[in-house]
Amino acid sequence: MPETKPKSAKRDILSIVFRLTLTCLVAGLIMGTAFLLTHDAKERNEIQRNEKVMYSLLGYNEQNPAPQSMKMYPIHRYILDENQNLSVGYVIPAMDENSALLVVLDLEGNFVKQYPIAHKFGLQNNNNEDLVVQNTVGASILARFADTILVVTDNGKRTAYILDGKYPGFKTLIHIKMALNDKFDVLGFEVLEHEEDPGLGAEITQPYFKNQFNNRPAEKMKTLEVTKDPMPDDYRNALTGKGNLSNEQKGQILAQHKDDPIYALTGATISSRSVLNGNKAMVKKFVYRIEMLDKVIQSQNIQTVLKN
Repeated sequence: MPETKPKSAKRDILSIVFRLTLTCLVAGLIMGTAFLLTHDAKERNEIQRNEKVMYSLLGYNEQNPAPQSMKMYPIHRYILDENQNLSVGYVIPAMDENSALLVVLDLEGNFVKQYPIAHKFGLQNNNNEDLVVQNTVGASILARFADTILVVTDNGKRTAYILDGKYPGFKTLIHIKMALNDKFDVLGFEVLEHEEDPGLGAEITQPYFKNQFNNRPAEKMKTLEVTKDPMPDDYRNALTGKGNLSNEQKGQILAQHKDDPIYALTGATISSRSVLNGNKAMVKKFVYRIEMLDKVIQSQNIQTVLKN
């Protein structure tokens, strides 16, 4: 007959289990409370950071604030799936700015349908707005959020666009924001997140690398390549603002190198090419989509504040 453990041993085991369970519950309560207390603050900080980056890309800061006449309008893009029949929905602001329109195009860019939406969409997409779009198209269509671009206007005239994108780097995804002017020239880009190697690929955040993209036209971006040749010293100084160059000298040097390829980071050619290819793809896709959408807005006489 097998031996049974003394009652005291059983009590000890139950006591240990009870204490461990209680400890886990208390730890979970503390972690949950900490999350609730810090989540909103984290979201606010992220929003403030994004706003600072966007204004910086447009050339504004505390010393040079944006004019009161400047406004930003979001365009949220959704992939609409009706029994594997795909189309693209663009949520754009209506004329009164407190409501929106969902403009649906087929994959060839032809107008399909327009839905009015009694909701003002924010600059950043959120789950509540996804639900608004889903309710608008109905249960028979699956609406999946794709991305957001911002249209910047001054006194009602388009002046710039802000794109948000992620693309593969050497290790993981590189998350950036990019600004284009109204002619689709690159105003600049900022790296928000990356995991490239310190001292090598991580140099993609440095002005001497990322400022090489500034003022590149969309058409030039299509054929832009990376070179392993060393970057000329005068070009590096102009890109970084070093060398005691006057604005005139800086402008002359940048003009001399405006058709140069992208000079790769030393020892990080893969990261350099990743950024170039990612930026090229972002610009190409954006230009195609915005021109397609604008064509539909004009041809269908869609009433939106984005209509030029």
